[in-house]
Amino acid sequence: MTGAAPANRKTSSVLGKIAVWGPGLLVMLADTDAGNVVTGAQAGAAWGYRFLPLLLLLIPMLYMVQELTVRLGIFTGRGYGELIRIRFGAGWAWLSLLGLAAAVIGSLVTEFTGVAGIGELYGVSRALTLPLAVMTLLGIVGTGSYRRVERVAIFVGLFELAFFAVAWAAHPSLAALLADVVDLPIRDRAFLYMAAAVIGAVFNPWMIFYQQSAIAEKKLQRDDFKAARLDTAFGAVLTQCLTGAIVIAAAATLGKNGASIGLGSVGEISNALSPALGETIGRLVFSAGVLGASLVAAIVCSLALAWGAGEITGYKHSLEYHPFAAKWFYGVYALCVVGSAVVVGLARDLVWLNIAAQALNAFLLPLVIGLLVALAVKALPEAVRLNGVYLWILTAVCTVVVAVGVFGGIQGVFAP
Repeated sequence: MTGAAPANRKTSSVLGKIAVWGPGLLVMLADTDAGNVVTGAQAGAAWGYRFLPLLLLLIPMLYMVQELTVRLGIFTGRGYGELIRIRFGAGWAWLSLLGLAAAVIGSLVTEFTGVAGIGELYGVSRALTLPLAVMTLLGIVGTGSYRRVERVAIFVGLFELAFFAVAWAAHPSLAALLADVVDLPIRDRAFLYMAAAVIGAVFNPWMIFYQQSAIAEKKLQRDDFKAARLDTAFGAVLTQCLTGAIVIAAAATLGKNGASIGLGSVGEISNALSPALGETIGRLVFSAGVLGASLVAAIVCSLALAWGAGEITGYKHSLEYHPFAAKWFYGVYALCVVGSAVVVGLARDLVWLNIAAQALNAFLLPLVIGLLVALAVKALPEAVRLNGVYLWILTAVCTVVVAVGVFGGIQGVFAP
């Protein structure tokens, strides 16, 4: 997946810099997936606006973590899994792959749960919506072009902007917001477990695999570094604002009386939030956002696993190959998509499953981020190597966030 920059792109031009954008924005749009929507809605319904400060505080760490994938992808030309195998051996590579597989399976189940839930809002059985979603996802990735997949996925993901309209129409109370953000029940186990879920929803292991592999696949070079970092920074702010919009909408409509409200499905969330825009328009807007989020996340996390498995096992792993020329790569992608759809077709819509999947991500953070930081210290050229004050700041921030996530997850697991 290494090579020279495409000859038809001048990275010094404005259009050239714009052409660099994609991996960062796309992975962040995927981060605001159906599981994130459900987690944000549950957090807002149960705890009001109390999780907004956490969402904003996570923006710098989200950028710093994903920016490391930009450095590694550009300056080594290799994906995350491949670098782990080369630098730390097959054992660590396979361990990271197992963690990735667990995260991807959890995420995909939530994505198809979102698709099924939206279909059922309009009286369409999951027996129809799930096969249609599968065919759409297989068709998009089967085109044999990374750039085409990236453009289509970003277009689909932009439907998530609908969440801003939902939040605006909910008419949030500034007084309630200010009261909530200074009233944090940090000794409440349920609150801590939700904090772990929020952190896990922000930091998905497949984001690291995907963005570094996508940058290597796109063959970005040293001259692209600044534009790629800007792409990542913009995406980090956008995804957290989108999640914040969900929290605000849920807090304003469901949590305004301070009651903890259980939400059993994406449909129940839609029914609760839609009246803010009018039942028909509100449902349509919310549905567009959830479908966009679910489909783009399904593409990204499935590709992350297909790339990661290829980088570690050595099979051909590129979207530039025809499907029959890279059967294992496309086969892993197809197995992820089809298998997850079948599971959801046989299961109920349960919010607890979505939240548990996000909490699982919090437990995987020490492994994924630890290896990423180690690679940034060991594998990069001296000029861009992670060192000095920035290394200590990043390590400290990551340690605190990871500790909070793991501690909150443990509290939820052992809660009475």
